[in-house]
Amino acid sequence: MKLFTGRKMFDIKVGDSIKLASGKVAAVKDVLGEGGQGTVFKAEANGKEYALKWYHPKTIRNPGDFYENLSRNVAGGSPSDKFLWPLDITEKKSGRFGYLMDLKPSGFHAFSEFLCARVRFSSLSAVVNATLNITNAFRDLHRKGYSYQDLNDGNFFINPKSGEVLICDNDNVAPYGVNLGIAGKARYMAPEVARHISLPDNYSDRFSLAVVLFELLFLNHPLEGAKTLVPCMTEELELELYAKNPVFVYDPNDDSNRPNPHVHVNVVRLWKLFPEFIKEKFIRSFSKNALDAKDESAFRAARLMDSEWQTAFLNLRSCLVKCVCNDETIIDPYSESHCFCCDALIPKPMLLSIGKYIIPLFPGVRLYKCHVEGSSDD
Repeated sequence: MKLFTGRKMFDIKVGDSIKLASGKVAAVKDVLGEGGQGTVFKAEANGKEYALKWYHPKTIRNPGDFYENLSRNVAGGSPSDKFLWPLDITEKKSGRFGYLMDLKPSGFHAFSEFLCARVRFSSLSAVVNATLNITNAFRDLHRKGYSYQDLNDGNFFINPKSGEVLICDNDNVAPYGVNLGIAGKARYMAPEVARHISLPDNYSDRFSLAVVLFELLFLNHPLEGAKTLVPCMTEELELELYAKNPVFVYDPNDDSNRPNPHVHVNVVRLWKLFPEFIKEKFIRSFSKNALDAKDESAFRAARLMDSEWQTAFLNLRSCLVKCVCNDETIIDPYSESHCFCCDALIPKPMLLSIGKYIIPLFPGVRLYKCHVEGSSDD
């Protein structure tokens, strides 16, 4: 969000008291930021500080339905502690309303800051932890019968030291089969949603999640290669490249959109460093079938379920090793590898296979609870 500019697009101000549906009262203390949909204030209720999002007029297509859905989400509670979930909703004030959520703790940075290299992860372990935290959070959300509907790069705060994740903008979350008028953000919408063939649902969530996970690991959009290097990106061209005829940058059967080594430096460097089993998951997620907006059965079958990502990233966590140079690197469990940092050769390891998990055997390897207890996510 940009800093507050002083425009009075809302009918509450610092110092006001706002009644909440729970019967509590929130005191408006400060302006934290302003976006297209609303203004976020710091507020206090029952001696604790929160963030209060107050909606601008005419920014919600069906305000009555939106308010009811938000109320149900408050009553239902957060799917996990990874969500900055609506905790309470305000009473309506001249038709306007807002909701309370927890404040973002210190140490967390917007995902967009990682993508533009303003913030960097402290270790590969932190990167892998972030993929697991995001995947597990959306698995919990989908298990509870919700779809997120507007999943994009603006939804995440990440701690670069630990990989802990907080997911924001949860006011558009709705039960399966319910849509409140939101379509999504360009470049993150599933092709069938961008082309107005389908409304957002858990299958479009799967596509958007794959985009975010690819960006997290490779610092590049999965559909942005040679084809997107155009002088001017028009709406028509954007629809063509991201929805009508999208091509994955590493599609094994179509090299028309390969990354430019002088422009897409990150993905060119990083793609070759990750194990084949991770690459295969993204190749499937952005295959022709997964991107075919008109063939519902094809894209539904091709897009990975949350549990498939979870298994892949748990196996990736087991492939983190410390090289002789003392830096952390990722190995391919099925072949020789080279250290990310010093390029030292790391021999193919012996493997311990436990069900769906693979554990390369090397000094310092850890077994986690999930390896021995099927019901555990540890």
